[in-house]
Amino acid sequence: MKRREIARLDRELDHYVESMVTGMGRIERRQALIGYVTGLLLDGERKSIEPMAARMVDSSSEVQAMRQRLQQAVCVADWSDAELYRRIAVKLERELPGIEAFVFDDTGLPKKGEFSVGVKRQYSGTLGRIDNCQVAVSLHVAAEMSSACIGMRLFLPEDWSSDEARRKMCGVPSEIVFKPKWRIALDLLDDALAWGVRKQVVLADAGYGDISYFREGLDARGLEYVVRVNGQPLVWQPESQPRLTSSPTGKKKCYRDDDHPPLSIGELAKTLRYRKVTWREGGRGWQSSRFATVRIRCAHAVSSGDAPGQVQWLLCEWPEGDEAPNRFWLSTLPAEIAVRTLVRLGKLRWRVERDYQEMKQELGLDHFEGRTWRGLHHHFSLCAVAHAFLALRRALFPPDDEVDFTHGASAPSAGTDQAHRLVSAL
Repeated sequence: MKRREIARLDRELDHYVESMVTGMGRIERRQALIGYVTGLLLDGERKSIEPMAARMVDSSSEVQAMRQRLQQAVCVADWSDAELYRRIAVKLERELPGIEAFVFDDTGLPKKGEFSVGVKRQYSGTLGRIDNCQVAVSLHVAAEMSSACIGMRLFLPEDWSSDEARRKMCGVPSEIVFKPKWRIALDLLDDALAWGVRKQVVLADAGYGDISYFREGLDARGLEYVVRVNGQPLVWQPESQPRLTSSPTGKKKCYRDDDHPPLSIGELAKTLRYRKVTWREGGRGWQSSRFATVRIRCAHAVSSGDAPGQVQWLLCEWPEGDEAPNRFWLSTLPAEIAVRTLVRLGKLRWRVERDYQEMKQELGLDHFEGRTWRGLHHHFSLCAVAHAFLALRRALFPPDDEVDFTHGASAPSAGTDQAHRLVSAL
């Protein structure tokens, strides 16, 4: 990596991070926050505070002073994560080309102890099992070739929410109450819309798509969606014409169509006609599989008398060689949408997995060693700042020309040509 490339990146990084933290306290705090983001971007296996401090100073005698400055700025100081996310969102909205989707997901952060805020044995889709971890819900904006996080919040389990002693120990704000993950997701979405971020189609996995309240929340906010669901929910077949009828005793009314009763998504999917759809060129060439689409209405709580849901798309995937269809999406995109576009958007959700991989492996999202609500959320937002910088670099500069710490280039070592990026420990 050439010195002029390092210098160019340093200048851009300094200007970028300064614009993110302007107004967030005195100059000493802002310098520490800039240093923290720089530490996240620099090479190193651990991105917790002490190892980063050691990489950011010229002498070992300065490490503890630097550690204290970073600790004070990230774990103690009171500044607004929401404002930081707003600035990230506005910059991405203005500069990241081709944004076409909001993506929701959650990620597990493994922990060994029991005192860090929100930690318990719980299911993590990231880990694929129940384990001792924290779980964070996040909102991302996605384009075909890039994406970045504009909101992240810890899921606080119900037993934590009601435990005043643990809440006090970890500094959980009094206004934080238990909310399911889908409700946290809608809160993050409301924040983004309040900031003026343009409405985009919403993508999410089945952990969110299976929840009718979540989908209804998107409808209420005027957002279309393409969300994964499992094969168990009931839907009315395309030929169904359910009518409100009384039960034999006359005490209860429900919607019925005895000729075309509701089927589970998995059952209906087996009856459809599939064709090959190619949707994206990736590292292994063009991606394709077999898909079928049909217009359906959901049949939630049909036995309780709930009315049929709105007409929407059911998208099903049956890969060649598999015994049955195994992936399903519901979508409120227009009836005239091309099947390839429907498939491409459904598959675009993979961008969030790429974001998590980069934020963890390269930026230390899961390396934070503090226990408090404030410190953890400050760490989340500063990781998002660092990741957005990399996302913009990749999107705005050709891969052969960019200086990118996460894809092959080595970060400069402390004490060489990056002296101006170091934060004084004094």
